[in-house]
Amino acid sequence: MANEKQPYVLIGLYELLYSEKYGKKPRLNKFREKWAMQDVIDSVGFDRAKDLLVYYFKTNKSGHLLSFFFYIFYK
Repeated sequence: MANEKQPYVLIGLYELLYSEKYGKKPRLNKFREKWAMQDVIDSVGFDRAKDLLVYYFKTNKSGHLLSFFFYIFYK
């Protein structure tokens, strides 16, 4: 079970990676995204979830929406 800060750490990492790639901050509802991110952490662990998020930004997907990250994770 993820502690309550870990999902926000990964959301912060997502915001950083997004800002670096696109030059602007993404618009997120952090409270809503927290629950989905917590499920990712509970499924694969914090370190693996962090690695997956970093890898997601290395793909050619345009936009790199967080909702799409969750979609492909659960698929």
